[in-house]
Amino acid sequence: MDSLGFLLSGFETALTWQNLVFCLVGVTVGMLVGVLPGLGPSAGTAVLIPLTFALEPISAIVMLSGIYYGAMYGGTITSVLINTPGEASSVITCLDGHPMAKQGRAGTALGISAIGSFIGGTFSILGLVLVGPPLANMALKFGPPEFFALMLLGMTMVIGLIGKSIIKGMMAAVFGLILALVGLDPVTGIPRFAFGQPYLMDGFDFVVIAMGLFGLSEILISAEQNLKAEKPPKVKGLLPSREEWMPSLKSIGRGTGLGFLIGLIPGTNSVIPPILSYSLEKKIAKDPSRFGKGAIEGVAGPETANNSFCGGALIPLFTLGIPSSPTIAILLGAFIMHGLTPGPTLFKENPDFVWGVIASMFIGNLILLIMNLPMAGLWAKVTMIPFKLLFPIILMVLIAGTYTINNSLWDVGAMLVFGLIGYIFKKVDIPIAPIVLTFVLGALMENSLMQSLTIFEGDFFALFKRPLSGTLLVLSIVILLLSLIAGFRKKKDFLASDIDM
Repeated sequence: MDSLGFLLSGFETALTWQNLVFCLVGVTVGMLVGVLPGLGPSAGTAVLIPLTFALEPISAIVMLSGIYYGAMYGGTITSVLINTPGEASSVITCLDGHPMAKQGRAGTALGISAIGSFIGGTFSILGLVLVGPPLANMALKFGPPEFFALMLLGMTMVIGLIGKSIIKGMMAAVFGLILALVGLDPVTGIPRFAFGQPYLMDGFDFVVIAMGLFGLSEILISAEQNLKAEKPPKVKGLLPSREEWMPSLKSIGRGTGLGFLIGLIPGTNSVIPPILSYSLEKKIAKDPSRFGKGAIEGVAGPETANNSFCGGALIPLFTLGIPSSPTIAILLGAFIMHGLTPGPTLFKENPDFVWGVIASMFIGNLILLIMNLPMAGLWAKVTMIPFKLLFPIILMVLIAGTYTINNSLWDVGAMLVFGLIGYIFKKVDIPIAPIVLTFVLGALMENSLMQSLTIFEGDFFALFKRPLSGTLLVLSIVILLLSLIAGFRKKKDFLASDIDM
């Protein structure tokens, strides 16, 4: 009941005209980011962080959150109409969404995806309302050892779950940790990896890294793919037939639960829930052969799971201060830039901010439903914008936004370097997400570890003697070992298949 009371007060904050405007701007930009192939929630959020510097914290996070879940809606439109996913999590929608469009049922596919996205997003935010405060209260009992163990577990799951190769995942994670070590030692004040450069004394700016690794690298990758837009089909008949409502609603219910639960797991990303949802729907279907030929459940389930994931992924951020996906890591950086520390104290020290942002998500989901159902055809026309005009504009925004962080050309140069690094990493299939996640968690982990070692007088193994921290550390070791074993087995099987050939 307390949570509902706080939520009502949050609506008072969210319904001010300023926050409504920024919510509308956020979800509109998010839709645009999702519709345009070559961008995505991570890149779109990173590119636009500099625009929030002059805003109040709540308005800034409301807008950035709107970009995050708005992009999940937008990617569906191009997947259905022109068989081109606007962002990675919408790839699975192409399998049945585009066949429905070929059958003249593009409106039905877009309609059920918008309804499912609204239901999934709304119920996952309700989950955040109900689960967030009790989890935050429990986390208040955590000490530095527990926080260190929890963040190490999150980092281990990042390495194990992201990327095809455990070795490449570990390389990316270590690279992120090295970047986090640049600057002054928090205990001794001694410069580390600064090489006498005054610009490096404070370490790398998170926004510079995010804009380079996600924004610029995406532009370079998309530019070389020579993306061409095709004319989208007409959209009509937005609602399913009477016979399709019940199976669609069942798929939506399953997708809501699945997406929400996966969002709670650190190291996952928005691609996983749609894939698992599609597999589940196909497995329990009476006639699995319909899938891939225009089955409405193949659109309803994955699209719902996609948006339900967003609310679930926000729970570790708000309650524990741990990012569970690349875009959430970028949001965490935005929190810190605006003087806010996500974690268990956030609900007690900044309740107006927390509940205002949560309430804005309900409003944003409603705005997106209204924008999607009658305006899907209009959004599809956005894909006709020539990419040779679009990419230079995005590059100009990247450079100008990076310069405004500290009015420094050094930051612009660093962003360009990180963009090239991100481009090279993507070409050799090294995942980018672990770099950002470990960079964000690195400083927090270091502080918790140093505090823990001070408490235990330098005895690291004393962390294993505390029940909770010891359990989390052992679990981290088990996950890492299992991931390594699975990686070696996969490599062994691959080599064996090559020998047989």
